[in-house]
Amino acid sequence: MSRDGTRKLQTATREKLRKFNSLRGLEVQPGVFWDVVVVTAVDGSQREAYELQISEKIDRKELPLGTHYKVFSDPPGSKIGNGGSTLYALQQLNDIYGKSISRMRVILIHAGGFSQRLPSASALGKIFMALPLGHPIYQMLELKLAMYVDFPSQMKPGVLVTCADDIELYSIAEEDNVKFDKPGFTALAHPSPLSVGTTHGVFVLAPHEKSPYPEMENASCLRFLHKPSIDQMRECGAVWKRAGGLFSMSCAEFVYTDSTYYIDFDTAKSLMNLLTELGTLDCEIDAYGDFLQALGSKATIEYTSNTANVTKEESSLVEIRQKIFHILTGTPLNVILLNHSKFYHIGTTSEYLFHLTEDEALRSELGLLSSVFSVHVNENSQSSSGCCVMYSVLDPSCSVGAGSVVEYSRLGAGASVGGGSIVSSCWVSAGLSVPAGAFLHSLSVNHQDHTRFVTVFFGIKDNLKHSVDGPAYLEELTFFESSLAQCLAQWGLQKEVLKFSGDGSSCSLWNACLFPVCSDQESSFSMSLEMLQAILGGSRRPLSKDTQLMSMQECLQCKNLEVMLKLRKELHDDITQRRVTN
Repeated sequence: MSRDGTRKLQTATREKLRKFNSLRGLEVQPGVFWDVVVVTAVDGSQREAYELQISEKIDRKELPLGTHYKVFSDPPGSKIGNGGSTLYALQQLNDIYGKSISRMRVILIHAGGFSQRLPSASALGKIFMALPLGHPIYQMLELKLAMYVDFPSQMKPGVLVTCADDIELYSIAEEDNVKFDKPGFTALAHPSPLSVGTTHGVFVLAPHEKSPYPEMENASCLRFLHKPSIDQMRECGAVWKRAGGLFSMSCAEFVYTDSTYYIDFDTAKSLMNLLTELGTLDCEIDAYGDFLQALGSKATIEYTSNTANVTKEESSLVEIRQKIFHILTGTPLNVILLNHSKFYHIGTTSEYLFHLTEDEALRSELGLLSSVFSVHVNENSQSSSGCCVMYSVLDPSCSVGAGSVVEYSRLGAGASVGGGSIVSSCWVSAGLSVPAGAFLHSLSVNHQDHTRFVTVFFGIKDNLKHSVDGPAYLEELTFFESSLAQCLAQWGLQKEVLKFSGDGSSCSLWNACLFPVCSDQESSFSMSLEMLQAILGGSRRPLSKDTQLMSMQECLQCKNLEVMLKLRKELHDDITQRRVTN
Protein backbone atom coordinates (compact mmCIF):
# COMPACT_ATOMS: atom_id res chain seq x y z
CA MET A 1 0.00 0.00 0.00
CA SER A 2 1.28 3.47 -0.87
CA ARG A 3 2.12 6.07 1.77
CA ASP A 4 -0.99 8.01 0.80
CA GLY A 5 -3.09 4.86 1.20
CA THR A 6 -1.57 4.07 4.58
CA ARG A 7 -2.18 7.62 5.78
CA LYS A 8 -5.83 7.55 4.64
CA LEU A 9 -6.41 4.18 6.31
CA GLN A 10 -4.79 5.39 9.50
CA THR A 11 -6.85 8.61 9.56
CA ALA A 12 -10.12 6.76 8.88
CA THR A 13 -9.39 4.14 11.54
CA ARG A 14 -8.44 6.70 14.20
CA GLU A 15 -11.68 8.58 13.49
CA LYS A 16 -13.74 5.43 14.07
CA LEU A 17 -11.89 4.80 17.35
CA ARG A 18 -12.48 8.41 18.40
CA LYS A 19 -16.19 8.14 17.60
CA PHE A 20 -16.60 4.87 19.51
CA ASN A 21 -14.64 6.22 22.51
CA SER A 22 -17.07 9.15 22.65
CA LEU A 23 -19.96 6.68 23.08
CA ARG A 24 -18.41 4.47 25.79
CA GLY A 25 -20.26 4.70 29.08
CA LEU A 26 -22.98 6.97 27.67
CA GLU A 27 -26.64 6.33 26.82
CA VAL A 28 -26.80 6.22 23.04
CA GLN A 29 -29.62 7.81 21.05
CA PRO A 30 -31.75 5.64 18.72
CA GLY A 31 -30.19 5.29 15.28
CA VAL A 32 -26.70 6.28 16.47
CA PHE A 33 -25.59 2.81 17.57
CA TRP A 34 -26.83 -0.78 17.41
CA ASP A 35 -30.22 -1.56 18.93
CA VAL A 36 -29.03 -5.09 19.75
CA VAL A 37 -25.52 -6.54 19.96
CA VAL A 38 -25.64 -10.36 19.79
CA VAL A 39 -22.66 -12.56 20.63
CA THR A 40 -22.95 -16.29 19.94
CA ALA A 41 -21.53 -18.98 22.23
CA VAL A 42 -20.95 -22.69 21.64
CA ASP A 43 -22.73 -23.88 24.81
CA GLY A 44 -24.31 -22.79 28.09
CA SER A 45 -20.99 -22.62 29.94
CA GLN A 46 -19.49 -20.29 27.32
CA ARG A 47 -22.67 -18.19 27.31
CA GLU A 48 -22.35 -17.74 31.08
CA ALA A 49 -18.72 -16.64 30.69
CA TYR A 50 -19.67 -14.12 28.01
CA GLU A 51 -22.64 -12.73 29.94
CA LEU A 52 -20.50 -12.22 33.05
CA GLN A 53 -17.83 -10.33 31.12
CA ILE A 54 -20.31 -8.14 29.24
CA SER A 55 -22.04 -7.32 32.53
CA GLU A 56 -18.69 -6.25 34.02
CA LYS A 57 -17.96 -4.10 30.97
CA ILE A 58 -21.30 -2.35 31.31
CA ASP A 59 -20.72 -1.79 35.05
CA ARG A 60 -17.29 -0.25 34.26
CA LYS A 61 -18.86 1.83 31.46
CA GLU A 62 -16.57 0.36 28.82
CA LEU A 63 -19.43 -0.08 26.32
CA PRO A 64 -22.14 2.26 25.00
CA LEU A 65 -25.20 2.05 27.26
CA GLY A 66 -28.87 1.73 26.29
CA THR A 67 -28.09 -0.99 23.75
CA HIS A 68 -29.39 -4.52 24.36
CA TYR A 69 -26.44 -6.94 24.72
CA LYS A 70 -27.48 -10.56 24.21
CA VAL A 71 -25.54 -13.83 24.28
CA PHE A 72 -27.14 -16.80 22.52
CA SER A 73 -25.70 -20.30 22.86
CA ASP A 74 -26.08 -23.12 20.39
CA PRO A 75 -28.51 -25.84 21.49
CA PRO A 76 -27.01 -28.98 23.06
CA GLY A 77 -26.20 -31.83 20.70
CA SER A 78 -24.49 -31.77 17.32
CA LYS A 79 -22.14 -29.01 16.20
CA ILE A 80 -24.14 -26.67 13.97
CA GLY A 81 -21.47 -24.26 12.66
CA ASN A 82 -21.80 -20.48 12.42
CA GLY A 83 -24.60 -20.91 9.86
CA GLY A 84 -26.63 -22.90 12.36
CA SER A 85 -25.79 -20.32 15.04
CA THR A 86 -27.10 -17.60 12.73
CA LEU A 87 -30.42 -19.43 12.29
CA TYR A 88 -30.85 -20.01 16.03
CA ALA A 89 -29.88 -16.41 16.85
CA LEU A 90 -32.50 -15.09 14.42
CA GLN A 91 -35.08 -17.37 16.01
CA GLN A 92 -34.21 -16.19 19.52
CA LEU A 93 -34.34 -12.53 18.46
CA ASN A 94 -37.80 -13.19 17.05
CA ASP A 95 -38.88 -14.94 20.28
CA ILE A 96 -37.66 -12.02 22.44
CA TYR A 97 -38.73 -9.02 20.37
CA GLY A 98 -41.56 -10.30 18.16
CA LYS A 99 -42.63 -7.94 15.40
CA SER A 100 -40.58 -5.06 16.80
CA ILE A 101 -37.36 -6.82 15.69
CA SER A 102 -38.16 -5.76 12.12
CA ARG A 103 -37.48 -2.14 13.17
CA MET A 104 -34.11 -2.87 14.81
CA ARG A 105 -30.48 -2.74 13.71
CA VAL A 106 -28.66 -5.81 14.97
CA ILE A 107 -25.01 -6.86 14.87
CA LEU A 108 -24.44 -10.61 15.21
CA ILE A 109 -20.88 -11.55 16.21
CA HIS A 110 -19.97 -15.23 15.88
CA ALA A 111 -17.79 -16.05 18.89
CA GLY A 112 -18.67 -19.68 19.63
CA GLY A 113 -15.96 -22.32 19.63
CA PHE A 114 -13.07 -23.47 21.80
CA SER A 115 -10.28 -21.52 20.11
CA GLN A 116 -8.00 -24.54 19.84
CA ARG A 117 -5.54 -22.61 17.67
CA LEU A 118 -5.26 -19.78 20.27
CA PRO A 119 -5.93 -21.49 23.62
CA SER A 120 -5.34 -18.37 25.73
CA ALA A 121 -8.77 -17.32 24.42
CA SER A 122 -10.45 -20.69 25.07
CA ALA A 123 -11.79 -20.18 28.60
CA LEU A 124 -13.10 -16.63 28.40
CA GLY A 125 -13.58 -16.30 24.63
CA LYS A 126 -11.74 -14.79 21.66
CA ILE A 127 -14.24 -11.92 21.56
CA PHE A 128 -12.75 -10.91 24.96
CA MET A 129 -9.14 -11.11 23.79
CA ALA A 130 -7.17 -8.06 24.97
CA LEU A 131 -5.64 -5.65 22.46
CA PRO A 132 -2.87 -3.12 23.18
CA LEU A 133 -4.87 0.07 22.75
CA GLY A 134 -7.52 2.20 24.41
CA HIS A 135 -8.29 3.45 27.86
CA PRO A 136 -10.06 1.51 29.28
CA ILE A 137 -8.15 -1.22 27.42
CA TYR A 138 -9.88 -2.59 24.35
CA GLN A 139 -10.85 -6.20 23.90
CA MET A 140 -11.90 -7.64 20.56
CA LEU A 141 -15.55 -6.79 21.26
CA GLU A 142 -14.81 -3.08 21.54
CA LEU A 143 -12.67 -3.12 18.41
CA LYS A 144 -15.37 -4.84 16.34
CA LEU A 145 -17.93 -2.29 17.52
CA ALA A 146 -15.52 0.59 16.85
CA MET A 147 -14.67 -0.51 13.30
CA TYR A 148 -18.40 -0.72 12.46
CA VAL A 149 -19.43 2.38 14.40
CA ASP A 150 -20.55 4.19 11.23
CA PHE A 151 -22.81 1.38 10.02
CA PRO A 152 -26.00 1.63 12.17
CA SER A 153 -26.84 5.16 10.99
CA GLN A 154 -26.44 4.07 7.34
CA MET A 155 -28.39 0.83 7.65
CA LYS A 156 -32.01 -0.13 7.19
CA PRO A 157 -33.31 -2.46 9.92
CA GLY A 158 -31.62 -5.83 9.56
CA VAL A 159 -28.71 -7.96 10.79
CA LEU A 160 -24.97 -7.49 10.20
CA VAL A 161 -23.15 -10.85 10.47
CA THR A 162 -19.46 -10.91 11.42
CA CYS A 163 -16.83 -13.05 13.20
CA ALA A 164 -14.93 -12.46 16.44
CA ASP A 165 -11.37 -13.05 15.28
CA ASP A 166 -10.90 -10.73 12.31
CA ILE A 167 -10.37 -7.00 11.83
CA GLU A 168 -11.43 -5.04 8.75
CA LEU A 169 -9.97 -1.57 8.24
CA TYR A 170 -11.04 0.65 5.36
CA SER A 171 -11.05 4.23 4.11
CA ILE A 172 -13.59 5.82 1.77
CA ALA A 173 -13.99 9.25 0.20
CA GLU A 174 -15.38 11.95 2.47
CA GLU A 175 -18.61 12.20 0.49
CA ASP A 176 -19.24 8.42 0.58
CA ASN A 177 -20.95 6.18 3.14
CA VAL A 178 -21.06 2.41 3.45
CA LYS A 179 -24.82 1.88 3.18
CA PHE A 180 -26.83 -1.23 3.88
CA ASP A 181 -30.14 -0.22 2.37
CA LYS A 182 -30.86 -2.79 -0.36
CA PRO A 183 -33.03 -5.92 -0.11
CA GLY A 184 -31.37 -9.32 0.24
CA PHE A 185 -27.73 -9.70 1.24
CA THR A 186 -25.09 -6.95 1.10
CA ALA A 187 -21.48 -8.07 1.60
CA LEU A 188 -18.25 -6.18 2.15
CA ALA A 189 -15.47 -7.16 -0.27
CA HIS A 190 -11.72 -6.63 0.00
CA PRO A 191 -9.05 -6.81 -2.73
CA SER A 192 -6.81 -9.80 -1.90
CA PRO A 193 -4.05 -11.84 -3.55
CA LEU A 194 -5.26 -14.97 -5.32
CA SER A 195 -3.56 -17.11 -2.65
CA VAL A 196 -5.81 -15.54 0.02
CA GLY A 197 -8.85 -16.29 -2.12
CA THR A 198 -8.17 -20.03 -1.85
CA THR A 199 -8.96 -19.93 1.90
CA HIS A 200 -11.83 -17.41 1.79
CA GLY A 201 -15.00 -16.65 -0.11
CA VAL A 202 -14.53 -14.95 -3.50
CA PHE A 203 -17.07 -12.78 -5.35
CA VAL A 204 -17.63 -13.12 -9.09
CA LEU A 205 -18.81 -9.64 -10.06
CA ALA A 206 -20.77 -8.33 -13.01
CA PRO A 207 -18.27 -6.80 -15.48
CA HIS A 208 -17.30 -3.22 -14.73
CA GLU A 209 -14.25 -1.16 -15.62
CA LYS A 210 -13.12 1.80 -13.58
CA SER A 211 -9.64 3.21 -13.57
CA PRO A 212 -8.45 4.54 -11.29
CA TYR A 213 -10.52 2.52 -8.80
CA PRO A 214 -12.64 4.63 -6.44
CA GLU A 215 -12.13 3.96 -2.75
CA MET A 216 -15.60 2.42 -2.57
CA GLU A 217 -18.07 1.23 -5.18
CA ASN A 218 -21.25 -0.82 -5.24
CA ALA A 219 -21.46 -3.88 -7.45
CA SER A 220 -23.73 -6.80 -8.05
CA CYS A 221 -22.46 -10.36 -7.57
CA LEU A 222 -23.13 -13.03 -10.19
CA ARG A 223 -21.80 -15.88 -8.09
CA PHE A 224 -19.98 -16.59 -4.81
CA LEU A 225 -17.11 -19.10 -4.69
CA HIS A 226 -16.19 -20.75 -1.39
CA LYS A 227 -12.46 -21.49 -0.95
CA PRO A 228 -11.95 -21.92 -4.72
CA SER A 229 -8.80 -23.04 -6.50
CA ILE A 230 -6.90 -20.42 -8.53
CA ASP A 231 -7.99 -22.20 -11.72
CA GLN A 232 -11.62 -21.98 -10.64
CA MET A 233 -11.27 -18.25 -9.91
CA ARG A 234 -9.92 -17.70 -13.42
CA GLU A 235 -12.54 -19.89 -15.10
CA CYS A 236 -15.39 -18.06 -13.34
CA GLY A 237 -14.07 -14.56 -14.11
CA ALA A 238 -13.27 -13.63 -10.50
CA VAL A 239 -9.72 -12.40 -11.20
CA TRP A 240 -9.06 -8.68 -11.74
CA LYS A 241 -6.03 -6.80 -12.99
CA ARG A 242 -4.59 -4.11 -10.76
CA ALA A 243 -4.99 -0.56 -12.03
CA GLY A 244 -3.87 2.83 -10.76
CA GLY A 245 -5.59 3.97 -7.60
CA LEU A 246 -6.06 0.51 -6.10
CA PHE A 247 -3.50 1.00 -3.37
CA SER A 248 -4.63 -1.91 -1.16
CA MET A 249 -2.81 -4.25 -3.54
CA SER A 250 0.76 -4.57 -4.74
CA CYS A 251 0.32 -7.66 -6.96
CA ALA A 252 -0.77 -7.51 -10.60
CA GLU A 253 -3.84 -9.71 -10.14
CA PHE A 254 -6.35 -9.89 -7.31
CA VAL A 255 -9.78 -11.14 -6.27
CA TYR A 256 -12.44 -9.67 -4.01
CA THR A 257 -12.77 -11.72 -0.80
CA ASP A 258 -15.49 -11.76 1.86
CA SER A 259 -15.64 -10.65 5.50
CA THR A 260 -18.91 -9.25 6.84
CA TYR A 261 -22.42 -9.16 5.39
CA TYR A 262 -25.85 -7.65 6.03
CA ILE A 263 -29.26 -9.33 5.70
CA ASP A 264 -32.49 -7.35 5.50
CA PHE A 265 -35.35 -8.60 7.68
CA ASP A 266 -37.47 -10.06 4.87
CA THR A 267 -34.55 -12.33 4.00
CA ALA A 268 -33.94 -13.05 7.70
CA LYS A 269 -37.56 -14.24 7.95
CA SER A 270 -36.93 -16.69 5.11
CA LEU A 271 -34.00 -18.14 7.07
CA MET A 272 -36.15 -18.37 10.21
CA ASN A 273 -38.73 -20.32 8.21
CA LEU A 274 -35.96 -22.68 7.16
CA LEU A 275 -35.16 -23.50 10.79
CA THR A 276 -38.85 -24.08 11.49
CA GLU A 277 -38.99 -26.48 8.56
CA LEU A 278 -35.81 -28.32 9.56
CA GLY A 279 -36.65 -28.62 13.24
CA THR A 280 -33.40 -29.75 14.90
CA LEU A 281 -30.10 -29.25 13.08
CA ASP A 282 -27.72 -32.20 13.19
CA CYS A 283 -24.84 -30.95 11.03
CA GLU A 284 -22.55 -27.95 10.61
CA ILE A 285 -23.75 -25.17 8.33
CA ASP A 286 -21.40 -22.40 7.14
CA ALA A 287 -22.82 -18.87 7.36
CA TYR A 288 -20.65 -17.91 4.39
CA GLY A 289 -20.26 -20.92 2.10
CA ASP A 290 -23.73 -22.39 2.58
CA PHE A 291 -25.69 -19.12 2.48
CA LEU A 292 -23.76 -16.98 -0.01
CA GLN A 293 -23.23 -19.73 -2.60
CA ALA A 294 -27.02 -19.82 -3.08
CA LEU A 295 -27.04 -16.17 -4.16
CA GLY A 296 -26.40 -14.35 -7.41
CA SER A 297 -27.87 -14.74 -10.91
CA LYS A 298 -25.32 -17.42 -11.88
CA ALA A 299 -25.58 -19.52 -8.70
CA THR A 300 -26.19 -23.21 -9.32
CA ILE A 301 -27.18 -26.05 -7.01
CA GLU A 302 -23.96 -27.99 -7.76
CA TYR A 303 -22.12 -26.72 -4.66
CA THR A 304 -24.60 -28.44 -2.34
CA SER A 305 -23.00 -31.85 -2.98
CA ASN A 306 -19.38 -30.59 -2.77
CA THR A 307 -18.12 -31.52 0.70
CA ALA A 308 -14.39 -30.99 0.06
CA ASN A 309 -14.13 -28.17 2.64
CA VAL A 310 -16.30 -29.83 5.30
CA THR A 311 -14.62 -30.81 8.60
CA LYS A 312 -17.11 -33.58 9.39
CA GLU A 313 -19.52 -34.75 6.73
CA GLU A 314 -23.00 -35.60 7.99
CA SER A 315 -25.56 -37.47 5.89
CA SER A 316 -28.10 -34.63 6.19
CA LEU A 317 -25.75 -31.85 4.99
CA VAL A 318 -26.49 -32.09 1.26
CA GLU A 319 -30.25 -32.15 1.85
CA ILE A 320 -30.08 -29.09 4.15
CA ARG A 321 -27.87 -27.21 1.65
CA GLN A 322 -30.42 -27.92 -1.07
CA LYS A 323 -33.20 -26.50 1.11
CA ILE A 324 -31.10 -23.38 1.77
CA PHE A 325 -30.49 -23.04 -1.97
CA HIS A 326 -34.19 -23.27 -2.82
CA ILE A 327 -35.14 -20.74 -0.12
CA LEU A 328 -32.43 -18.20 -1.04
CA THR A 329 -32.15 -18.64 -4.82
CA GLY A 330 -33.02 -15.43 -6.60
CA THR A 331 -32.13 -13.32 -3.54
CA PRO A 332 -29.83 -10.43 -4.55
CA LEU A 333 -26.21 -10.40 -3.41
CA ASN A 334 -25.05 -6.78 -3.40
CA VAL A 335 -21.36 -6.17 -2.84
CA ILE A 336 -19.64 -3.08 -1.46
CA LEU A 337 -16.10 -3.03 -2.86
CA LEU A 338 -13.77 -1.49 -0.30
CA ASN A 339 -10.82 -0.90 -2.60
CA HIS A 340 -8.77 0.75 0.12
CA SER A 341 -9.16 -1.82 2.88
CA LYS A 342 -7.21 -4.35 4.93
CA PHE A 343 -8.40 -7.67 6.36
CA TYR A 344 -6.56 -9.12 9.37
CA HIS A 345 -7.20 -12.52 10.95
CA ILE A 346 -6.12 -13.15 14.56
CA GLY A 347 -7.16 -16.74 15.17
CA THR A 348 -3.88 -18.58 15.77
CA THR A 349 -0.95 -18.17 18.15
CA SER A 350 1.35 -17.26 15.25
CA GLU A 351 -1.05 -14.64 13.85
CA TYR A 352 -1.62 -13.25 17.35
CA LEU A 353 2.11 -12.83 18.03
CA PHE A 354 2.84 -11.36 14.61
CA HIS A 355 0.05 -8.79 14.61
CA LEU A 356 0.62 -7.65 18.20
CA THR A 357 4.42 -7.46 18.14
CA GLU A 358 5.85 -7.34 14.60
CA ASP A 359 3.22 -6.02 12.21
CA GLU A 360 4.20 -2.37 11.70
CA ALA A 361 1.28 -1.78 9.31
CA LEU A 362 -1.40 -2.76 11.83
CA ARG A 363 0.49 -1.00 14.63
CA SER A 364 0.43 2.30 12.73
CA GLU A 365 -3.14 1.91 11.44
CA LEU A 366 -4.69 1.09 14.82
CA GLY A 367 -2.22 2.89 17.07
CA LEU A 368 -1.19 -0.29 18.90
CA LEU A 369 1.20 0.12 21.84
CA SER A 370 3.97 -2.04 23.29
CA SER A 371 2.55 -1.63 26.77
CA VAL A 372 -1.00 -0.84 27.80
CA PHE A 373 -2.72 -0.83 31.22
CA SER A 374 0.33 -2.36 32.89
CA VAL A 375 2.81 -1.56 35.62
CA HIS A 376 6.34 -2.52 34.68
CA VAL A 377 8.87 -1.04 32.30
CA ASN A 378 10.87 1.98 33.38
CA GLU A 379 14.03 3.56 31.97
CA ASN A 380 16.14 0.67 33.27
CA SER A 381 13.87 -2.01 31.83
CA GLN A 382 15.48 -4.78 29.81
CA SER A 383 12.24 -5.55 27.94
CA SER A 384 12.45 -5.50 24.18
CA SER A 385 10.65 -2.79 22.26
CA GLY A 386 9.25 -5.55 20.02
CA CYS A 387 7.17 -7.17 22.76
CA CYS A 388 3.62 -6.52 23.96
CA VAL A 389 2.58 -6.29 27.62
CA MET A 390 -1.11 -5.89 28.49
CA TYR A 391 -3.05 -5.79 31.77
CA SER A 392 -0.05 -7.05 33.79
CA VAL A 393 2.15 -6.22 36.75
CA LEU A 394 5.89 -6.79 36.17
CA ASP A 395 8.76 -6.06 38.49
CA PRO A 396 11.06 -3.43 36.89
CA SER A 397 13.88 -5.99 36.79
CA CYS A 398 11.92 -8.34 34.49
CA SER A 399 12.78 -8.81 30.83
CA VAL A 400 10.44 -9.75 27.97
CA GLY A 401 11.93 -10.89 24.66
CA ALA A 402 11.08 -9.56 21.21
CA GLY A 403 7.98 -11.01 19.62
CA SER A 404 6.44 -12.08 22.98
CA VAL A 405 3.07 -11.21 24.51
CA VAL A 406 2.43 -11.05 28.26
CA GLU A 407 -1.20 -10.52 29.32
CA TYR A 408 -3.20 -10.68 32.57
CA SER A 409 -0.08 -11.82 34.45
CA ARG A 410 2.24 -11.04 37.34
CA LEU A 411 6.02 -11.43 36.98
CA GLY A 412 8.31 -11.33 40.02
CA ALA A 413 11.78 -9.80 40.34
CA GLY A 414 14.25 -11.02 37.74
CA ALA A 415 11.72 -13.14 35.87
CA SER A 416 12.27 -13.34 32.11
CA VAL A 417 10.30 -14.33 29.02
CA GLY A 418 12.14 -15.56 25.93
CA GLY A 419 11.34 -14.33 22.43
CA GLY A 420 8.21 -15.38 20.55
CA SER A 421 6.32 -16.66 23.61
CA ILE A 422 2.84 -16.11 25.09
CA VAL A 423 2.37 -15.84 28.87
CA SER A 424 -1.32 -15.47 29.72
CA SER A 425 -3.04 -15.27 33.12
CA CYS A 426 0.08 -16.54 34.90
CA TRP A 427 1.86 -15.76 38.16
CA VAL A 428 5.58 -16.08 37.42
CA SER A 429 7.70 -16.31 40.56
CA ALA A 430 10.89 -14.31 40.98
CA GLY A 431 13.86 -15.49 38.93
CA LEU A 432 11.98 -17.92 36.68
CA SER A 433 12.77 -17.98 32.95
CA VAL A 434 10.19 -18.78 30.28
CA PRO A 435 11.90 -20.29 27.22
CA ALA A 436 11.50 -18.88 23.72
CA GLY A 437 8.64 -20.13 21.54
CA ALA A 438 6.52 -21.31 24.49
CA PHE A 439 2.84 -20.87 25.25
CA LEU A 440 1.82 -20.89 28.94
CA HIS A 441 -1.66 -20.15 30.22
CA SER A 442 -3.08 -20.64 33.72
CA LEU A 443 -6.71 -21.54 34.40
CA SER A 444 -8.73 -21.87 37.57
CA VAL A 445 -10.68 -25.14 37.75
CA ASN A 446 -13.12 -26.93 40.02
CA HIS A 447 -11.42 -30.19 40.95
CA GLN A 448 -12.81 -32.66 43.52
CA ASP A 449 -14.89 -29.97 45.24
CA HIS A 450 -11.95 -27.57 45.51
CA THR A 451 -10.74 -24.56 43.56
CA ARG A 452 -7.46 -25.47 41.90
CA PHE A 453 -5.12 -24.13 39.21
CA VAL A 454 -3.71 -25.70 36.05
CA THR A 455 -1.08 -24.12 33.79
CA VAL A 456 -1.19 -25.58 30.31
CA PHE A 457 1.90 -25.32 28.12
CA PHE A 458 2.45 -25.93 24.42
CA GLY A 459 4.90 -24.98 21.71
CA ILE A 460 3.72 -21.98 19.67
CA LYS A 461 3.68 -24.19 16.56
CA ASP A 462 2.08 -27.26 18.17
CA ASN A 463 -1.10 -28.48 16.49
CA LEU A 464 -3.68 -29.11 19.20
CA LYS A 465 -6.28 -30.33 16.72
CA HIS A 466 -4.17 -33.14 15.23
CA SER A 467 -5.41 -36.46 16.59
CA VAL A 468 -4.41 -40.13 16.42
CA ASP A 469 -6.47 -43.28 16.97
CA GLY A 470 -5.05 -44.29 20.32
CA PRO A 471 -2.09 -44.40 22.73
CA ALA A 472 -0.26 -46.79 20.41
CA TYR A 473 0.25 -43.88 18.00
CA LEU A 474 1.57 -41.29 20.47
CA GLU A 475 4.84 -41.12 18.52
CA GLU A 476 2.86 -39.26 15.85
CA LEU A 477 1.82 -36.47 18.23
CA THR A 478 4.44 -33.70 18.23
CA PHE A 479 4.92 -31.72 21.43
CA PHE A 480 7.62 -29.03 21.38
CA GLU A 481 9.16 -30.72 18.32
CA SER A 482 9.49 -34.00 20.25
CA SER A 483 7.20 -37.00 20.23
CA LEU A 484 4.67 -36.96 23.06
CA ALA A 485 5.81 -40.48 24.04
CA GLN A 486 9.35 -39.18 24.58
CA CYS A 487 8.07 -36.31 26.75
CA LEU A 488 6.12 -38.73 28.92
CA ALA A 489 9.28 -40.75 29.52
CA GLN A 490 11.08 -37.61 30.71
CA TRP A 491 8.30 -37.03 33.27
CA GLY A 492 8.44 -40.66 34.41
CA LEU A 493 5.03 -41.50 32.93
CA GLN A 494 4.16 -44.67 31.04
CA LYS A 495 2.31 -43.97 27.82
CA GLU A 496 -0.05 -46.86 28.63
CA VAL A 497 -1.36 -45.02 31.71
CA LEU A 498 -1.76 -41.62 30.03
CA LYS A 499 -5.43 -40.61 30.12
CA PHE A 500 -7.37 -38.72 27.49
CA SER A 501 -10.51 -36.75 28.31
CA GLY A 502 -13.68 -37.02 26.24
CA ASP A 503 -15.02 -40.21 24.72
CA GLY A 504 -11.53 -41.63 24.13
CA SER A 505 -12.15 -42.17 20.42
CA SER A 506 -9.19 -39.97 19.51
CA CYS A 507 -6.02 -38.75 21.20
CA SER A 508 -4.59 -35.24 20.76
CA LEU A 509 -2.66 -32.59 22.67
CA TRP A 510 -6.06 -30.99 23.33
CA ASN A 511 -7.47 -33.92 25.32
CA ALA A 512 -4.25 -35.46 26.71
CA CYS A 513 -4.14 -35.25 30.53
CA LEU A 514 -0.64 -33.75 30.80
CA PHE A 515 -0.92 -30.76 33.12
CA PRO A 516 -0.61 -30.87 36.92
CA VAL A 517 -3.40 -29.69 39.20
CA CYS A 518 -2.07 -27.37 41.93
CA SER A 519 -3.46 -25.50 44.92
CA ASP A 520 -2.45 -21.99 43.81
CA GLN A 521 -1.65 -20.03 40.66
CA GLU A 522 2.03 -19.47 41.47
CA SER A 523 2.97 -23.10 42.17
CA SER A 524 0.91 -24.23 39.17
CA PHE A 525 3.06 -22.11 36.87
CA SER A 526 6.33 -23.21 38.51
CA MET A 527 5.52 -26.91 38.24
CA SER A 528 4.45 -26.72 34.60
CA LEU A 529 7.53 -24.67 33.76
CA GLU A 530 9.76 -27.39 35.30
CA MET A 531 8.06 -30.01 33.09
CA LEU A 532 8.55 -27.81 30.03
CA GLN A 533 12.21 -27.19 30.83
CA ALA A 534 12.75 -30.93 31.18
CA ILE A 535 11.48 -31.46 27.63
CA LEU A 536 13.63 -28.71 26.17
CA GLY A 537 16.71 -29.67 28.17
CA GLY A 538 16.42 -33.40 27.52
CA SER A 539 16.46 -34.08 31.28
CA ARG A 540 14.20 -36.11 33.54
CA ARG A 541 11.68 -34.49 35.84
CA PRO A 542 9.69 -37.42 37.31
CA LEU A 543 6.25 -36.49 38.60
CA SER A 544 5.21 -37.81 42.00
CA LYS A 545 2.69 -40.65 41.85
CA ASP A 546 -0.05 -38.61 43.51
CA THR A 547 0.13 -35.78 40.93
CA GLN A 548 -3.30 -35.19 39.43
CA LEU A 549 -3.22 -34.34 35.70
CA MET A 550 -5.83 -32.64 33.52
CA SER A 551 -6.17 -31.88 29.80
CA MET A 552 -6.92 -28.52 28.22
CA GLN A 553 -10.31 -29.91 27.21
CA GLU A 554 -11.02 -30.95 30.82
CA CYS A 555 -9.90 -27.55 32.16
CA LEU A 556 -12.57 -25.87 30.03
CA GLN A 557 -15.23 -28.31 31.20
CA CYS A 558 -14.30 -27.64 34.85
CA LYS A 559 -13.32 -23.96 34.59
CA ASN A 560 -14.08 -21.71 37.55
CA LEU A 561 -15.28 -18.51 35.91
CA GLU A 562 -15.80 -16.60 39.13
CA VAL A 563 -12.21 -17.12 40.29
CA MET A 564 -10.70 -16.26 36.87
CA LEU A 565 -12.72 -13.05 36.64
CA LYS A 566 -11.97 -12.24 40.29
CA LEU A 567 -8.22 -12.53 39.59
CA ARG A 568 -8.61 -10.16 36.63
CA LYS A 569 -10.53 -7.71 38.78
CA GLU A 570 -7.78 -7.85 41.43
CA LEU A 571 -5.23 -7.14 38.69
CA HIS A 572 -7.38 -4.27 37.42
CA ASP A 573 -7.64 -2.72 40.87
CA ASP A 574 -3.94 -3.26 41.61
CA ILE A 575 -2.83 -1.66 38.32
CA THR A 576 -5.24 1.23 38.73
CA GLN A 577 -3.99 1.89 42.28
CA ARG A 578 -0.30 1.68 41.30
CA ARG A 579 -0.80 4.01 38.34
CA VAL A 580 -2.51 6.55 40.59
CA THR A 581 0.31 6.24 43.16
CA ASN A 582 3.01 6.66 40.50
